[in-house]
Amino acid sequence: MEHLQGGSDARDWIDLLIEARRESSLTVCDIVFAEIAPLFPSLEKLNSTLESLGVEYDPIHPQRAFAAGEIFRRYRREGGLRKYLIPDFLIGAHALHQAGCLAARDRGYLRRYFPQLRILSTQSP
Repeated sequence: MEHLQGGSDARDWIDLLIEARRESSLTVCDIVFAEIAPLFPSLEKLNSTLESLGVEYDPIHPQRAFAAGEIFRRYRREGGLRKYLIPDFLIGAHALHQAGCLAARDRGYLRRYFPQLRILSTQSP
């Protein structure tokens, strides 16, 4: 846990995840796993921390990765800038189809391109 330090709202996010864990299991896809990896000194420490938190590793299925690419193509055709990249859409597709919800700050594209996705946030929609 000492590796998972955050900003001023870190406690709010921890509380949100604790509540979500009471309702269901927590998962991270391969993209999120890679994003948090630099916070840990070793793979073993990352794995043991996730295990102690009850978080499961669930890689993105090829079908979901393909869907993310299609949604990203639509985003770019509709004038979407390179502000959001394929990893953002991979995480969204994984959350929608493999996890059921996503703990994230919605910066607009999630609700627009994944309208059925339940978004857990410390901020009001």
